Amino acid sequence: MTEIAIIGGGLMGHGIALVLALHGHAVRITDTSTETRARVPGLMESALATLREAGAAPEGWDAERLGQAVRVEADLDKTVAGAGLVIEAITENPDAKRALFSELDRLCPAETILASNTSYLDVFPLIPEARQARALILHWYTPPYIADLADVVPGPGTDPAVVAAMADLVRGLGQVPIVLKRFIPGYVANRIQQAISAEVFRLLDEGVAAPRDIDDAIIHGLSLRIPILGHLAKADFTGLELTQRALANGSYAPPPPRTRSETLDALCAEGRIGVMAGKGYFDWGGRPPEELFRERDRKLLALKAAMAGIGRMEGT
Repeated sequence: MTEIAIIGGGLMGHGIALVLALHGHAVRITDTSTETRARVPGLMESALATLREAGAAPEGWDAERLGQAVRVEADLDKTVAGAGLVIEAITENPDAKRALFSELDRLCPAETILASNTSYLDVFPLIPEARQARALILHWYTPPYIADLADVVPGPGTDPAVVAAMADLVRGLGQVPIVLKRFIPGYVANRIQQAISAEVFRLLDEGVAAPRDIDDAIIHGLSLRIPILGHLAKADFTGLELTQRALANGSYAPPPPRTRSETLDALCAEGRIGVMAGKGYFDWGGRPPEELFRERDRKLLALKAAMAGIGRMEGT
């Protein structure tokens, strides 16, 4: 696969474009927003600079070469012309996605693979029936040029050869494809993250602990073992009989499903919506968001390098 089109140039779209370009694919990207299209080159160049600082970018890549590998287009038809793979990375709005897939059905040859980067929507009912055999979900995690995980999710009618080809594409990027047998909202990693979030929001709303203490418990306790063991291998080291007894003890009751958090609602009402606003659960000290994202990426790359040196303990 050499010609790839990306529809949507926001947080995920530009990152996916970067990682594909760095591994030899010619990429075209578009967005309905003129402002978003204008930001795409700078966002990619900033991310590339961070990768180069960490020694994590392929040799010979600079802003000029990146500009040749990724072309920003204003028109959808020029973006998808000749592309063997089209990746949809627009807003998580079913109506918008349905309209886009209808347009792609009109513009793309029958052999084109249509992929969605949706985080949780079942997009298959939104895709024309004639396209189902060559349609699937191809979902990256942020930032996609650092996070190695990608979900490959078939629909009810997806050709297994298309699933295999997309898993191979992910492996060719030096990343790890998680191939699901069927669609489930949130896939694997996001569903586990949602379970963690439900408990974290309960602890906050009930006043059990402060945000910093909750994050410290995750960083210094839970997360320490995950990079080399994961969760199920950790259970092997704990001992499955002890794990079995802990499960039978029933000492933990999951919080009931909720659609809101009082602490979260209060922060949003105050305009504390996260790094882009300078404040969220934490005050980010008035630092520009671009600086904070660069710092995050540097630390993620350092951790990734350290994890690669340690290696994961593998069972058979």
